[in-house]
Amino acid sequence: MPVEPLSQKEIEDRLAELPGWSLEGDRIARSYRLGSHFAATAMVVHISQVQEELNHHSDLTLGYNTVSLTVNTHSAGGTVTDLDFELARRVEELAPGHGAH
Repeated sequence: MPVEPLSQKEIEDRLAELPGWSLEGDRIARSYRLGSHFAATAMVVHISQVQEELNHHSDLTLGYNTVSLTVNTHSAGGTVTDLDFELARRVEELAPGHGAH
């Protein structure tokens, strides 16, 4: 089933429910700071697992003690959709377990 792009208002409303996430061009984005490189690496692996479960993948960047994501839906023309917010919500749920802030 094809996914539909969200309106600017829908994106803004959903971002209000996800502190730390923002709209950057045609993507939603968030960066996390962690206590160590190992913790950041473990979070990347966990996010990768969630992405596989959802069959929806972000651009994921690992720094020394940071993890950054940017996501949009390629199959919807590179726009923001429900899938992006589902991934963001799932990442928000797992982040505290890795000590991310």
